Amino acid sequence: MPLFSRPSAFLASCRPLLAVLVCGPLLLGGCASSTPRTAAVRDFAALAPGLQSYHELTERYRHTYQREQAFLSPLADASERQLDHQRQQACNDFVKLRAGVQAYMQALGRLAGDKQYDLEDQIKAMGSSIRAWPDKGIDERHVSAFAGLSRLLARAFTRPAQERALQELLRDAAPAVQQLLDAMQTLLRLYQASSVNEQAIVLGMLETEIPYADPQGQRLLLALARVLEQQKRQEYHLFGLRSTLAQQQLAKIAQQHQTLLKQLPPPEGAQE
Repeated sequence: MPLFSRPSAFLASCRPLLAVLVCGPLLLGGCASSTPRTAAVRDFAALAPGLQSYHELTERYRHTYQREQAFLSPLADASERQLDHQRQQACNDFVKLRAGVQAYMQALGRLAGDKQYDLEDQIKAMGSSIRAWPDKGIDERHVSAFAGLSRLLARAFTRPAQERALQELLRDAAPAVQQLLDAMQTLLRLYQASSVNEQAIVLGMLETEIPYADPQGQRLLLALARVLEQQKRQEYHLFGLRSTLAQQQLAKIAQQHQTLLKQLPPPEGAQE
């Protein structure tokens, strides 16, 4: 009689050996996926798509002038055109903040054993350094934080998925990441203030002009203006909801990050 009468019995007998063959090298290498802490890190990395709302609102802020232009007086148009040039340059840096935080979160996920993240692409997305925009709330602290995080991520890119490398990145990058998260919250408030100003310009012009339209001679124009006014009110209402959601998502990421930091063991060599 054969030793294993069914193929399934043979496979079952091999499972312990397969487990050793697969997990053995990982354990010898200190694979980070073997601890409960790294499961929490992978959950944290999975929150990265929540940063998309910040990115979308940054792009909306970038195109403020294009939405306002038709409602501006000639004098206001000249002023807003100058502001638009600065806004375009600033937004090139603002989007990098999101790229930096996302790269950090996914670097943690990779060090925690999740192989789905391509750090090379994420680090490239960060691009070069950013500039300070003091009138927008971005100062030299944030510039330094971004540069420091870039260096840490470049180093993490070469590290294997190990518990020690994971702890080092969490510990070393914590101050910089907190600065960038604070900067992103500041910018969301800037976007909200800009939208309030835009709403006043757009709806203010419509509310002023519509009552003076001739209901007989300008029926089509009046109808179109009222439809546009309704659409704009809905647009600004939806922006408010999206802004609130983006702030909540950033707050959740910041809270989860603090939780991970509190769970870190003392660094090697630290006194009890």
